[in-house]
Amino acid sequence: MLAPVAWRTPPRHYGPWERVTSLLTEELVKAGHDVTLFATGDSETEARLSAVVAKGYEEDTTVDPKVVECLHIAHCFEKASEFDIIHNQFDFLPLSYSKLVKTPVITTIHGFSSKKILSVYKAYNSTNRYVSISNADRNPDLDYIATIYHGIDIDNFTFNDNRDNDYLLFFGRIHRDKGAAEAIAIAQRAKRKLIMAGIIQDETYFNNAVKPALEKGSVEFIGSVGPKERNTLLGNAYALLHPINFNEPFGLSVIESMACGTPVIAFRKGSMPEIIIHGENGFLADTVDEAVGYLDAIGTIDRMACRRTVEQRFTKDIMAKAYVTAYASIVGNQ
Repeated sequence: MLAPVAWRTPPRHYGPWERVTSLLTEELVKAGHDVTLFATGDSETEARLSAVVAKGYEEDTTVDPKVVECLHIAHCFEKASEFDIIHNQFDFLPLSYSKLVKTPVITTIHGFSSKKILSVYKAYNSTNRYVSISNADRNPDLDYIATIYHGIDIDNFTFNDNRDNDYLLFFGRIHRDKGAAEAIAIAQRAKRKLIMAGIIQDETYFNNAVKPALEKGSVEFIGSVGPKERNTLLGNAYALLHPINFNEPFGLSVIESMACGTPVIAFRKGSMPEIIIHGENGFLADTVDEAVGYLDAIGTIDRMACRRTVEQRFTKDIMAKAYVTAYASIVGNQ
């Protein structure tokens, strides 16, 4: 299992790719599979840990990200003959190593950060196996062996049926893509308190679009939070606002919110229609005004229905079983 090395696996707070990689790795080990995790040296796992990078480059700014990425990926592929499959969770760069080894490579495509990287996926399309994390994120120029949704450890999310919760929550990186400014607009027009949690990915955007609106009791930014605080924030919210400005490949915070019983109001983009059942576990909107209108209808949502959505579709064991099926199809075709 080739993890990214921006953050520790699992991450201490932020690090969605590392989080999914960790959940899948631990579930595979639990099911009796022999797994070696290639990740940062401070990672925590029941698998065999193999590392040449001490800490994630986002946590140790003294290192050069490209240097540690190069060393990390090479370390994995130099040991390729020891494994039946290499599962790449690291984006496009490891594909350039894949023809140098006989071990089959399966790559989870966590999204396309730029149209420019598509050329790499296309170059290795015939010799690699790709998994999409939603049907919406599939590219017509690529071949896929499966769509496998992310899963979470639902036991880490406490169901909360308190319908008197009053604040709205924005939970994600502070960036235009995630719709931080739109979340503020929705809350202000609805005259509801908004709590914002996440890393500041774009400092200029934060200073221009978020900071001027911050006011105690109205719009509050609390920064990035860990698992315990995340569970409390999500469970105690009236609704999660997810007014994204891009075609999001998946959306972990959306299913984490629903696991706590908290409905989601999201913009109808990317994978959101695959996750949110309009009127059942949340609402899909196209504009800020439409999202504001749905806030009054949140009370009609059965919070247990939100939880059931995750139990039936988005747990770590469902994810792991789907990947095992994918692995078996690859090994069986060798």
